[in-house]
Amino acid sequence: MSTDARPRLNTIAGPLLGEFLLGMTVAMGGLWLASHESDVAAGAFGLVNQILETLNVAFRVLAIGLGVMVTQYLGGAQHAASRRAALLALGASTWVGTFVMVGVVAGNDLALDWLNAPHEVAALAAPYLQWFAPALLLDAYNLSMAAVLRAHLFAKDSLRIMIAMHSTHLGLAFIIMRGWGEWNGLGLEGYAIAMLVSRALGLVLHLWFWRVRMQLVPTARDWWAVGWKDFGPVLRVGLPGAGVEITYRAAFMVSLAATARLGVTALATHSYTLQLLKYVLLTSMAIGWACEIMVGRLIGAGDLRVANRLVRKAVRNGLLASGSLALLAALGAPWLMRAFTKDPAVIHAAQTLLWLSLILETGRVFNLILNGALRATGDAIFPATSAVASLVLVLGVGSFWLGRLFGLPGIWMAYAIDEWIRGLMLLARWVWRGWLPNARDSRRRLRAGDS
Repeated sequence: MSTDARPRLNTIAGPLLGEFLLGMTVAMGGLWLASHESDVAAGAFGLVNQILETLNVAFRVLAIGLGVMVTQYLGGAQHAASRRAALLALGASTWVGTFVMVGVVAGNDLALDWLNAPHEVAALAAPYLQWFAPALLLDAYNLSMAAVLRAHLFAKDSLRIMIAMHSTHLGLAFIIMRGWGEWNGLGLEGYAIAMLVSRALGLVLHLWFWRVRMQLVPTARDWWAVGWKDFGPVLRVGLPGAGVEITYRAAFMVSLAATARLGVTALATHSYTLQLLKYVLLTSMAIGWACEIMVGRLIGAGDLRVANRLVRKAVRNGLLASGSLALLAALGAPWLMRAFTKDPAVIHAAQTLLWLSLILETGRVFNLILNGALRATGDAIFPATSAVASLVLVLGVGSFWLGRLFGLPGIWMAYAIDEWIRGLMLLARWVWRGWLPNARDSRRRLRAGDS
């Protein structure tokens, strides 16, 4: 890979950070609008969001796997193969998105029953979730197509699409939920309808940028055909990460149950503190995604030494960024928490948690950056298998027992210990170059496919 073709890491990470901030702003705006409907509407909004985040795991399997394959093909100058992989995103998204959409329509009430949704919350959440079904299919397309666009290093174009899509979503949601003039609006369902319209706009813009930037114009067959020979490598990269995410969510739910046992004040403190910390981890998340894109291209080009230096630099930058932001959050806790609550007990408890978060967030950096870097080399199995024991024993079981012994700070200690255990294992894997055999295998498969 030539030097000209290798942009600076920050060139990709900057637009990605913008995308993450936009997505979080829309979610916060939706919660604010729902809370102005009623507390029940806010509860339904949060419950449905948990369901949607779980379903989105299927789409992330596709986006992650496709992104890695396309970056490796482009790094190896295999442009025909990269085009095949890009178009595969459409057919695969149709099948996966349709499966999820049908599951939402058919299993709507079952999911709410399983989550023990109170009757008044379920009455609002059920029709709200139904409206999301077609939007989920469009989301599958948008996530996969955005991954392909970023793999071609058009991160700024991806950001432009997200600005248009998210601003449309939030603007329409405000009008459709709250009404206009004498029209009272549709309430909570308006958020889902606005999402459907915004995702349709996102799909149109992705198709336009695909044609203009990559000269990719899908045929009718591309929207449903899946070449299983090409799809295998996508699953090989994406499925292990999906398994880890499902395990993480299950273990985190245990910690949430442990928090709920401590009472309403503890639950509120937990929620507000995590909401604030989302802004702390965004920088390292953006660096991690950018690093994955660059490492995939470097592996495809055979520049393994450059990839090694890039990852070490990314970890260093992530530690500096997250450490500094966590410190600022801890110092500013008495003022920042007043945006959420006026309760002095909650503010004091959150301040303690934010100081503990200095340890938590610096440990999280290794996972956010090294997971993607290892995956981009083809080393997808180790990050998944090495994480399971810590997630179950430390995050799950540990948060339960430490919460009983030390309260909410004990649960935060479990979070931090888990992140550091998993992070140090990934760091050791990278530093001791356990990823090299997988990177060489990936390179050999690319060359074999080119011959």
